Amino acid sequence: MSSPDDTDARLARLACDTALDAPDQWQRRAAALEWMESAWLELAGNATAQALRARLEHADDLLHRRLRAMVRVGLGPTLFQRWREEADTALRGEGYDALDEMVAGVLRLSDPGSELRPLAPEMVFYQPTPARHVLDMLVRTALGPRDVLVDLGSGLGHVPMLAALCTGARALGVEWQPAYVACARHAARALGLEAVRFVAADARDVDLSAGTVFFLYTPFGGSVLRAVLDALRAQAARRPIRVCTFGPCSRIVAGESWLRADGPPALDRVVTFDVAVP
Repeated sequence: MSSPDDTDARLARLACDTALDAPDQWQRRAAALEWMESAWLELAGNATAQALRARLEHADDLLHRRLRAMVRVGLGPTLFQRWREEADTALRGEGYDALDEMVAGVLRLSDPGSELRPLAPEMVFYQPTPARHVLDMLVRTALGPRDVLVDLGSGLGHVPMLAALCTGARALGVEWQPAYVACARHAARALGLEAVRFVAADARDVDLSAGTVFFLYTPFGGSVLRAVLDALRAQAARRPIRVCTFGPCSRIVAGESWLRADGPPALDRVVTFDVAVP
């Protein structure tokens, strides 16, 4: 734990660092804000700390507004390339980082509120896929305008929206929780993402025939997952598809004889599967 003198010295250095206001310093701003949050008991009531936090948050807000404007005029792929070049993140791990803060500022998802349907049996509590793993998946699948990505258990819609704005692909988010779907639709409309669609439905009941790439971040298990995998196998019998997974379901999906993974299944990185050649 740092001493009060160490905290004051670090705060003084940050307050004097005008380079932190530059658009490309978003990761350093995130680190500074994270440190201030962790030290807020020591910094509470400190006018310098309050001014610095307001200054850094203002710089982030200006950047997010600029990037949202880029997305609205179809420059999402340029933004995608910039994130890939600037983001200093490790691919392994399920935690969140500065890129997630950036994506949250661009997508600007609203709070779904507390009036949520109780989870049905075998369904899993929602967690968003870390943004670095989404971008990694988009690169490794070479997703493009001819593709349709289907996110089965899309939550608030991060993955379909990032897929559409970064690559020009069409995207469908399938989510059982209507409040999440309403938030996702609102965010997509505000960004002008016409290639994204969200449906409030059980994944077992959705028409999957348009999808070319399917993504699952362990949204359900047991018989629900079994039924969805059987439905995907039926699609694979008709045409080439790819399946991408993240989290504990990767090991289950790796046991499917009709799929071939791109490497040993890991829980902390997206695993991509092609249909196995008979």
